[in-house]
Parts: sequence; C-alpha cells; structure tokens
Amino acid sequence: MMNTKVNLAGVELKNPVMTASGTFGSGAEYSEFVELSRLGAVVTKGVASVPWPGNPTPRIAETSCGMLNAIGLQNPGIDVFCQRDIPFLKKYDTKIIVNVCGKSTEEYCEVVERLADEEVDMLEINISCPNVKEGGIAFGQDPKAVEAITREVKKYAKQPIIMKLSPNVTDITEMARAAQAGGADVLSLINTLTGMKIDINKRTFALANKTGGMSGPCLKPVAVRMVYQVARAVKLPIIGMGGICNAEDALEFILAGATAVSIGTANFTNPYATVETVQGIEAYMKKNKIEDIQSLIGVVE
Repeated sequence: MMNTKVNLAGVELKNPVMTASGTFGSGAEYSEFVELSRLGAVVTKGVASVPWPGNPTPRIAETSCGMLNAIGLQNPGIDVFCQRDIPFLKKYDTKIIVNVCGKSTEEYCEVVERLADEEVDMLEINISCPNVKEGGIAFGQDPKAVEAITREVKKYAKQPIIMKLSPNVTDITEMARAAQAGGADVLSLINTLTGMKIDINKRTFALANKTGGMSGPCLKPVAVRMVYQVARAVKLPIIGMGGICNAEDALEFILAGATAVSIGTANFTNPYATVETVQGIEAYMKKNKIEDIQSLIGVVE
C-alpha cells in the first residue's frame, strides 16, 4: 500500500499537494474542474479584517515563463469569508488553510483571533504585505519584524501558524530562523519576486502599480534553492512553492526538503494542474517502488 500522507505540525494531509493563495479563490471557481477532495489542502485567497479594494488596473501582465501581478490583495473581508467561503469548503474532504493579510500587526491579530473558533485547519500569515507602520517595508524583509509578528500572531492563534516568507531578501535563512524563533509551526516559501514590465509602445509601465509580484515557471530554480537552504537551517516543516506546474516540479521541491507543495500560477493556464500533480506523484512512487512519500523528503544532500 502506497502512503502519500504528510504531516504539517500535527495536521495530516492525504497528499502533499495544495493550492497557492491568490490563485484559486476560495475553491468555488475551480470546483467544477477540480475534485477538491483529491487535494491535500485548499489555501484560500488572502483575507483581511475589512474588505480591501486592491490596486488600480492594469494589474496583471504576462512575462516570458510567468506573470506579474499587482492585485493588491483585493478581498471581501473576514465577515463575508466566514459566512460564505468556509461553509463551502467544509463540504469537501480536504484541509482548509486560510491565508491572512493585514497592514499592521493589530490587523493580522484581529483576523487570527476571529478565525480561532472557525473550523479551519491552519493559518498562513502573508508577511509580504507592505507594513504601513514600518514606512513601507514588508514585514518579511526585516528579521526582527518577522520574529515579532510571528510571536504576536501565535498569542491569538488556536490553529497551527504557517509563516509565508518573502524571497526579496539577502538571506532567506535569516528570515526562516526569525520565524522559528517567534514560534512558527510551518514555513511556506517562496512568495513572489518583485518585478517590472515596461510597454515600449506606450512608453509607460505595464502595471498601474509600476511593480508587481513575479510568479510562474521562471521562479522555480530560485524557489527550489531557497527551500533547500531553509530546510537545512530550521527544524520546521516547509511548504514549497514557486513555478510548480506538474509532478516533476513538485518532486524537485520535496527532494530539496519540502514536506508539501503549493501550486499557483499553473492553475491559470491549466485548471487541472493540482489533481494532475497528485496523480503524477502517485505514478512516480509506483514506478520507483516507493512505499512512503516520507522517504523522499529532503533526500538530496
């Protein structure tokens, strides 16, 4: 019997494949393509304490092997989310991971406290949002801020906490150690890299925001390297992401040290990407006579 189950801070997933926040809504849009119960977990779009309108348009641009987005975490706020999205996801046999965003530590804690009594399995804290009170630096770019916000959020959280790390730093392991010191249960990495595109005909920026988050296959070699580094720097389980399109990509992350993986941008070009990845991992294990996926995690030294 083949075992594809993985454990993230006491939460058991039937397989290591989940969705990446912001690319799958809260599951409803994709449920006609994807059997959500086949996934290890669904990670929701970021949710804040109040509705956020997001950034002005245009806010999406294609690049070679990827895309740029400056959506600005548009979301309906925690009230609508609890009334509409959680009950929808509860209908499926999959774990529910809520991505939380905020503009200050207080805003993050407010959402985390609100979710304490909801039937969700884990919380992923998106610390790559610019922090208004820190003069525009993202929380995730300063190790002291990473440790402090992790510690605060943990005071209010009833579910295990996943800290989502930004790759826009000099040393990703420093951020990972800071999150571990603050009490994080799991790490997810990487978030998008900051990029820019210029329209040479209009001689202006392709995004109204000037810069955006770059995602897609172009990110994968950077993401695999960072997951490998972090897996050796901390003792926390890692959810790897960044350009995963299929089982081969997902297995690279697992061999580098990730316990689970998230699929993001690939959902836009292939809505079946997540389930196909689950099937592909199973086929790989069968072909190579691997009985337990645990034996693959971090085996590349």
